[in-house]
Amino acid sequence: MAAAAAAVRAAKQSLRREIKRRVAALNEPEKQRQSQAVCQKLLSHPKYLSSERVAVFLSMDDEVRTDSILTHMFASGKICFIPRYERNSNHMDMLRLSSQEDIHNLQLTSWNIRQPGHDEPREEALDTGGLDLILMPGLGFDRSGRRLGRGKGFYDTYLERCMAHPQGKPYTIALAYREQICEQVPVDQRDVLIDEVLYDDQQGAL
Repeated sequence: MAAAAAAVRAAKQSLRREIKRRVAALNEPEKQRQSQAVCQKLLSHPKYLSSERVAVFLSMDDEVRTDSILTHMFASGKICFIPRYERNSNHMDMLRLSSQEDIHNLQLTSWNIRQPGHDEPREEALDTGGLDLILMPGLGFDRSGRRLGRGKGFYDTYLERCMAHPQGKPYTIALAYREQICEQVPVDQRDVLIDEVLYDDQQGAL
């Protein structure tokens, strides 16, 4: 059992290195082009259109850009939540963002991610009405819903909390570059499958 777990961990680490190498090779115009294609897919997606309470990540340099998604969310009256990560654990909360301008007031962490400070009184999604949709970041994905995160387990742990909420598990959509799509992502029993992956597939199958 321990050997199998170690093998999965090693396979994940190897795949993380490979995907990071692929994404690092993308130039900024190509990242923007693919991000725009993914954004267009999302904004016409029935699950997005029907969702009122949506969690979205503030993108890092190696992730699909979410700026235009945030703009659309506030313009269309959706209730927006963003993650706040606990540095020394796998605990994460989804806290309400009041406006797009609100982002500029957030603290910049050592991971270069903007997130609400711990002294800010903000609504946590699961303390109120739960979530309808979570837009998922990640390093790699396959077409069966397996997701390769960064190894901290923030989203898997949060989805377990969602499952215990009266609202139940929200629909999950990952946003990805083509270079992040894999044949098969290695997973263990803690990994929660995602419902769908959106990426720019205009250039044919990988």
